[in-house]
Amino acid sequence: MTDRRTLYHYSLCPFSRKVRLVLYEKGLPYAMIFETPWARRPEFLQLSPLGTVPVLIEPDGHALTDHVAICEYLNEIKPSPNLLGETPRGRAEVRRITNIFDGDFYMDVFKPLVGERVFKALKTGTAPNSNMIRVGRENLKRYLGYVDWLAARRSYLGGRNLSMADLTVSAHLSVLDYLGEISWDNYTDAKLWYAKIKSRPAFNSLLHDKLTGIMPSSTYANLDF
Repeated sequence: MTDRRTLYHYSLCPFSRKVRLVLYEKGLPYAMIFETPWARRPEFLQLSPLGTVPVLIEPDGHALTDHVAICEYLNEIKPSPNLLGETPRGRAEVRRITNIFDGDFYMDVFKPLVGERVFKALKTGTAPNSNMIRVGRENLKRYLGYVDWLAARRSYLGGRNLSMADLTVSAHLSVLDYLGEISWDNYTDAKLWYAKIKSRPAFNSLLHDKLTGIMPSSTYANLDF
C-alpha cells in the first residue's frame, strides 16, 4: 500500500486549490485527478454523492469529502506545521477569516464573477449575465480592501504565522488572478502579501494550471507581477 494520497480536483475550484496548498505545506505527497463536477460521472458519484470537489482518497482507500473537513483532518493527522493557530483566540481568528472567504466572498464575488464568466458557459453554453459580473467586480473591491487592511497590520492574514487563513484567501484570489480580474496596484499591502504566498513552493503547482480554452492572465505565473 502506497502512502500517496489521491486528490480529485477542478483547476478553477478554490476549495480544491486550498486542499492542494494544505497537502503541500504539510509535506504529504499526493497525486491529482482532474474532475469536472457537473459531468456527474457515475464512478465519481460513488466517491462524492453530491458530485462536489475536492475529494481526497487516503492511502487505505477511504474517501474524504468537503474541503473544510479535509483541511481540518490534515491538520490533525500532521500537526506540524499547525495551520489553525496555537491559541484559542488565534484559532478563532484564523477560522473567522477562512469562513468569510469560503462563505461570503464565494457568494458575493466568486459565484457572480467566475460563475458567470467561466462556469455558465462551460455548463450550459449560454452567455454570461453582464450585470452579475459587474456586481461581482464591485464586491471584489471591498474584499480586496479588507485583505489590504489585514496585510498592512500583520505578517500573515491570521497573525504572525502562515495559517489556513492565508491558504484559503490566496486560493480564492488565485482563481481571479488567473482570469486577470485583480488590479493589484490598487492594493499595495495585499499585493505584497500575495507575492509572499505566491512565492512559496506550495503555490508552484497552482501557477502551472491551465484550463483548456481559458488561458491565464499574462502576469498570473509571475512571482514579481
